[in-house]
Amino acid sequence: MKNQLLGQMMDSPLLISNILDSAARHHAKMEIVSKRAEGDIHRYTVPELQLRSKKLAQALKQLDLKMGSRIGTLAWNGYRHLEIYYGVSGSGLVCHTINPRLFPEQIAYIIQHAEDKIIFFDQSFQLLVESLKPLCPLVKKWICLMDRNLQTTSDENYETFIANVSGVFEWPSFDERCASSLCYTSGTTGNPKGALYSHRSTILHSYASALPDSLCLSAMDVILPIVPMFHVNAWGIPYSSLLVGANLVLPGEKLDGKSIYELLESEKVTFSAGVPTIWAGVIQYIKNNNLKFNHFKRVVIGGSACPPAMIKTFQDFGVEVIHAWGMTELSPLGTVAKPKSSDKLKTKEALELIHKKQGRVIFGIDMKIVDSELKELPHDGKAFGDLYVKGPWVINQYFKANESALKDGWFPTGDVSNIDSDGNMQITDRSKDVIKSGGEWISSIDLENIAAGHPFVSMAACIAVAHPKWDERPLLVVEIKAELTITQEEIKIDILRFFEGKIAHWWIPDDIVFVDKIPLTATGKMQKIKLREQFKNYQLLT
Repeated sequence: MKNQLLGQMMDSPLLISNILDSAARHHAKMEIVSKRAEGDIHRYTVPELQLRSKKLAQALKQLDLKMGSRIGTLAWNGYRHLEIYYGVSGSGLVCHTINPRLFPEQIAYIIQHAEDKIIFFDQSFQLLVESLKPLCPLVKKWICLMDRNLQTTSDENYETFIANVSGVFEWPSFDERCASSLCYTSGTTGNPKGALYSHRSTILHSYASALPDSLCLSAMDVILPIVPMFHVNAWGIPYSSLLVGANLVLPGEKLDGKSIYELLESEKVTFSAGVPTIWAGVIQYIKNNNLKFNHFKRVVIGGSACPPAMIKTFQDFGVEVIHAWGMTELSPLGTVAKPKSSDKLKTKEALELIHKKQGRVIFGIDMKIVDSELKELPHDGKAFGDLYVKGPWVINQYFKANESALKDGWFPTGDVSNIDSDGNMQITDRSKDVIKSGGEWISSIDLENIAAGHPFVSMAACIAVAHPKWDERPLLVVEIKAELTITQEEIKIDILRFFEGKIAHWWIPDDIVFVDKIPLTATGKMQKIKLREQFKNYQLLT
C-alpha cells in the first residue's frame, strides 16, 4: 500500500439495509402488493416496509442474539417474508430461507445444520412445523406469519412480536463481507449444502441482475416474482426490485394459472420470473379462456430448459422470453440468453439462442471450459468440457465445510458445456449425466429437448444404460400426455422417428420406456439418480 495512490472517494460498506433505506427515501410511492393467506390483497408503500422491518430488527435485538445468528423462514412470497429479508439481514443476523418442498428429514437436517435460533413460518406449514419441532431442539421460537385473530396455532404471533416496539431503530454498520443470507442446495446427491452469501455479494448481484442485458429492470416496471422466496432468494428479485424502485407484487401460495393471470392483469405486471411448469399452467388457462396479456412484457424462465413452443407462444402474446442460467452457488444468476439486436428477437437464430443456449455472462462472472486435466478449451462452439466459473457472488466454500469448493480459484459447476465465439454458453449435460458411447459423448439434454418438442410427450428424461459393445447407450424415459388413445408401441415408433434428421443417427435412443410420473426434486428438476437406480438392470437389444 505504501507506494499506491488511493482514490479520494467516500468509503461506505455495501449493506442490504442501504437498499431498503434508498427505496424508502427516493421511491417512497413504490408499492408492495401481496396476495395473503388471509384471502385478501394487502398493499403498502416502501416507507411502511422500512418501518415494519425496523420493528422486526428491534424486536430481535431484545432477544440478545449474537451477530451472525441464523433466523429461518418457511414461507411463501409475501410482505411479511420481505420484512424478514430486510429486518434480519439489516440487523446483522442471517436470513435462512428454507425450502418447504424438501423431505421433512432434509428440512430438519438443514435447520439443525444451520443452527437456526428462530423459525418464522406461514400457517399453511403448520403440520410440517409440528413434525419438525421435536427434531429441531436448537430452535428457541416458532413464530407464525398470520393475523392474530386468524391464527390457529399456539405459537407466538408475528404481529404481536413486532407490536410492542417503536420502529425507531438505527441499522448497524459493519463489514460488507459479513454474512447476510443462507440458502441450501436441494440435495439430489447426499445432504443439502449451504451457500452463505454476504452483504457485498448480494448488493453486487442485485446491481448486475438489473442491467439492460441482464433482467433489464427499472422503476417503470411492475415485478411479479413467481419463483419462491425460499428458492435462492427468488433469484435476487426482492433486492433488485427495491434497488431500482419498481413496484413489487408477491403472489402468496396460489400459483395456479388462473391466480397468476389475475394478478398479472389486475396489478398491470410488466415483468415476471419463474420455472417452465408454472408458465405452462398460465398459458393453458389463457388459451382455454380466450384471453390475452394487456401489460405483461418480459418473462425470465430458468430452472430448466424452456420448450420452444412456450417461447413461441409468449412471443405471439407479445411477451419477450429471457432464458437465464445460474446456481445456488452463484446467488444464483450467471448467464442470460439475449440476442444482441432487437430486430432479431423473433428470428430462427434468436429462438435457437433462447431455447438451446444459456447465454453470455453478466459482468462480474467469468467462465471457462476445461478438459479432464483442467486445460482450458477454446470458445469455438464445438469443444465442450467441464464448466468453471468465478466472480464476487460465487461461493468460495460451503457453509461449515472444512475445504474450499474451488479448483485453482474457480468453482466447478458440474455442467458440461461449450462456449461460442460470441460468448454464448450452452450446457450440453451434467457431468454425471453425460452418456459415453463407444468413446464418444452423447448429450442427454439435447435428446430430452428434442423429445419434449414431440406432441405426445409431457416430460422426457434420458439416462445411460449399460451396453455390452458400446459401454453405454441412451434410454429415453417418457411421461406421455394423458389424453392419448394410441398404443405405447405406436407412440414409441413415432417418437423415435421424430429424432431423425435432428441429430446424428447414432445418438438416437436405443429404446423408450414409459412411466406414469418422472420423479422430481423439490425444485422441480428431474431426479435422474432415481431413474438410473430403477433401470440399472435394463437390457437393451444388441
